[in-house]
Amino acid sequence: MPGALFDLEARARRAMLDAGFLPDFPPEVLAETQEFKSAVQASPKPQVRDLRHLAWSSIDNDTSRDLDQVEYAERLSDDSIRLLVGIADVDSLVSKGSAIDRQAGLESTSVYTGVKTFPMLPTELSTDLTSLSEGAHRSALVIELRIIGSGEVDCHDVYPACILNCAKLAYSSTGAWLEGQGPTPAPAAKTQGMEAQLRLQLEASGRLRNIRKQHGTLSFGSIEPTPVIEHGEVKDLTVRKHNVAEDIIESFMVAANVTMAKFLKEKGSVSIRRVVKTPKRWDRIQAIAAQFGVQLPNTPDARPLSDFLERRKLADPVHFPDLSLSIVKLLGPGEYVAESPGAVPEGHFGLAVQDYTHSTAPNRRYADLVTQRLLKAATGNLSVPYSETELGQIAAHCTERGDAARKVERLMRKVIAATVLSKRIGEIFEGIITGASPKGTYVRLLKFPAEGRVTRNPQGIDVGDKVRVRLISVEVDKGFIDFENII
Repeated sequence: MPGALFDLEARARRAMLDAGFLPDFPPEVLAETQEFKSAVQASPKPQVRDLRHLAWSSIDNDTSRDLDQVEYAERLSDDSIRLLVGIADVDSLVSKGSAIDRQAGLESTSVYTGVKTFPMLPTELSTDLTSLSEGAHRSALVIELRIIGSGEVDCHDVYPACILNCAKLAYSSTGAWLEGQGPTPAPAAKTQGMEAQLRLQLEASGRLRNIRKQHGTLSFGSIEPTPVIEHGEVKDLTVRKHNVAEDIIESFMVAANVTMAKFLKEKGSVSIRRVVKTPKRWDRIQAIAAQFGVQLPNTPDARPLSDFLERRKLADPVHFPDLSLSIVKLLGPGEYVAESPGAVPEGHFGLAVQDYTHSTAPNRRYADLVTQRLLKAATGNLSVPYSETELGQIAAHCTERGDAARKVERLMRKVIAATVLSKRIGEIFEGIITGASPKGTYVRLLKFPAEGRVTRNPQGIDVGDKVRVRLISVEVDKGFIDFENII
């Protein structure tokens, strides 16, 4: 309707319902939430380590309030680095079988639509009582690693603790400071020793990244726009540049997830694993590499593929996100599976690791909360809280809900982009062709984070071609964006 603002939140809610999610918490969940008091224990139980004296910090998105993890690093006398990753003890409040737990199991994940977050847990929990908020005394499950100079982790442990987040940091400002392009973030400046702490975390991350690269972990590029919203209207889309602060958290989370998977295996426990199987379409990946003069081996191998991707990222950073997308699609989706004690793990091809689980975001993903309960049982020598059959059912449901959440998020990215471009009909853009088949020809704009279909004059252009296109129409509700190729 001319002159009226498109209601993006209402569209996001409808997308959630269409995907089988429940955007609003049922009464029994809200009632149970109200029963919780406004503070988690200020003093640890006798069997829980008190680590509140350490200079813990968190690094997340600028607007994040559902903080799942904090980090602390310490250099040891042999120059190895002791790394502690504290994970929010969500299970301490959300008990197995409770109304909140049942609802979280059904939803399985928080959904981030760009205009509204639909949390897996009530916000009173996820952004407060179970969030590792700055200055709050919290229960946590701590993963302790020792990283030697080569980047290998030569010992590990998992145990409950009481922690205190000293500095809530953001990727943007922390990364800029570490890269010498900005001032010390205020939360770090006010905490004694935090600057040195973060630089040590960066060193630890570098060690972990080097060994992962040697093992063949795959490096991808992506373009995920963030809407700039003023008075309920999307004014623009921005793309956050990847920086070293994100490298820190990525490295630490991968190391923690690998460690917890190995810990459960050592304890003889069943577990939920996150796997990316060996790609069935390796021949197509070979063909793509051959277009750039690179011959990959006939047997799927992550290491040479990793080398190929690294070289392409350096040689052509503009086109690298499109190459990444092609390879990601050919690798196939990740999935959750239940694993019994002693079974040969299927592994995560993309990360080039055999043992991997999702366990570092229990406020946001149900599989992580389930894994937390398995870990707590293993550390306390308690009976396993789930049977292998139950875990198999949970794993399948989490996989399905995760796929549904990503579809909602992709749709809303298109809708948001169409909203902004609706005011730019007739303008000409430079772009790169990302898909060309009988089903349609698609273009990604180079200076605006959006993709659409070339519906006029698509003949004679193919994937990788640079083109000039004119925006001819948008259908905001469906996220359709149509272009004309200027010949």
